[in-house]
Amino acid sequence: MLSSADRDFFARVSEAAFANPFGEERERIDRSLARAPRDAGWAEVIERLLVLVRARLREVTSSEKRRFPESDRVLVEQAVLFDLFHRYRDAFDALIQEQVARGDRLAPVTFGAEAVRAIANAGFDATESRRHFAFFYQLRRAFYFIDHTLPGGSASMRQLRERLWTNVFTHDARLYARALWRRMEDFSTFLLGGTGTGKGTAAAAIGRSGFIPYDEKAGTFAESFVGSFLSINLSQFPEALIEAELFGHKKGAFTGAVEAHEGAFARCSPHGAIFLDEIGEVGVPVQIKLLRVLQERTFSPVGGHEAERFSGRVIAATNRPLDELRAAGSFRDDFYYRLCSDVIAVPSLQQRLREDDRELDVLLAFILRRIVGDDSPEMRAMVREAIDAGLPPGYPWPGNVRELEQCVRRVLLTRRYTGDHLASSMAREPDDERRFLEAAGDDTAKGLLTRYCKALYARHGTYEEVARRTGLDRRTVKAYVR
Repeated sequence: MLSSADRDFFARVSEAAFANPFGEERERIDRSLARAPRDAGWAEVIERLLVLVRARLREVTSSEKRRFPESDRVLVEQAVLFDLFHRYRDAFDALIQEQVARGDRLAPVTFGAEAVRAIANAGFDATESRRHFAFFYQLRRAFYFIDHTLPGGSASMRQLRERLWTNVFTHDARLYARALWRRMEDFSTFLLGGTGTGKGTAAAAIGRSGFIPYDEKAGTFAESFVGSFLSINLSQFPEALIEAELFGHKKGAFTGAVEAHEGAFARCSPHGAIFLDEIGEVGVPVQIKLLRVLQERTFSPVGGHEAERFSGRVIAATNRPLDELRAAGSFRDDFYYRLCSDVIAVPSLQQRLREDDRELDVLLAFILRRIVGDDSPEMRAMVREAIDAGLPPGYPWPGNVRELEQCVRRVLLTRRYTGDHLASSMAREPDDERRFLEAAGDDTAKGLLTRYCKALYARHGTYEEVARRTGLDRRTVKAYVR
């Protein structure tokens, strides 16, 4: 039996192991256990904690009292798993990077046999050992993609990272590990946010973090997380072709179908996810067919009658005002209720900058690393100087992070950036449409009308509202906007 001090220590280690790493509770637990100074970085805190865990485990497992009551045995096992996960943390990171480079081709797990054997030596059977190893990989992938691809210290970004982790592992990772790790395809996700905020990046972080079994004989995981995530931008397809792209089609199903085509749902693996971007653009007939997939987990290719099963997870996103779409009847309520197991809002860049004035520098460093491979202080200072000189205070960044990325590229090319005057003027003066017309300058009637319709659509989010304000037919408005 564990001493009361050991039991309390291992119980708190268990809390740390299952706590959300992006939440304040996890950091509080780690610091209290590690007895780290306030100014210590989290990496230092973790290393101090691991030293204590390993010392306690040596004392416990080297004693003659190896037969613990069930509750004590579980606590010791969880501490062992906590230690083993961190022992292979760097190896998992290297594997993730290699798999990204390889794409769909499976990367060999050179440390897999050793790690599974170490888990088995801790008292787990072969099946449990493989599952725990796969769970380690999933934990590290989720942390890697959420932490590395969604930077920012603002309150809304910290909350977003915490929400994404919860979306993958639920609010209670113990519940996930015990019962839900094989059932997450039943939990759809709806991402909301303006254009350019990073909804696709958030979707990829979720979609690449699913549970993937370990194939011990092959020495690889069952599939690549790169290929298991499929992203479809629905707005880029004409209405008539969306069904074929999603569900596939048989040869001769329609004019031009000269050969069979496998749709996105057929290509998505049981361990993967499909991201339906711009879901607010699809018409009611397609929504009804998608509703069937979500309800029954089956679909049929265009021109076919046999039902095929879909076992992946669905993530959807829109930058349109969802309440308006539902009120107008262009987005079905029953379809929404099948997509909203979790609804996550991705914050605008304007909100992030308002919350934390250091956010811009963090993003500039991140973008520069991605563009030039190096966070050059000189280049960052040059970009920041151009932004401060070319943009007015409180510039709304209507294109969000996507606009900021192009801003950095433009400054690297021209050393100046003066912003998106059209979109920002509409954002600053939402009720003065005549001001936009006066600022637009000389143009052809068609060009002026195109810009005007696009500006109204960006503000109001529906073709119906733009048609009402301009007196144009809805289909004409849609043609101008697109």
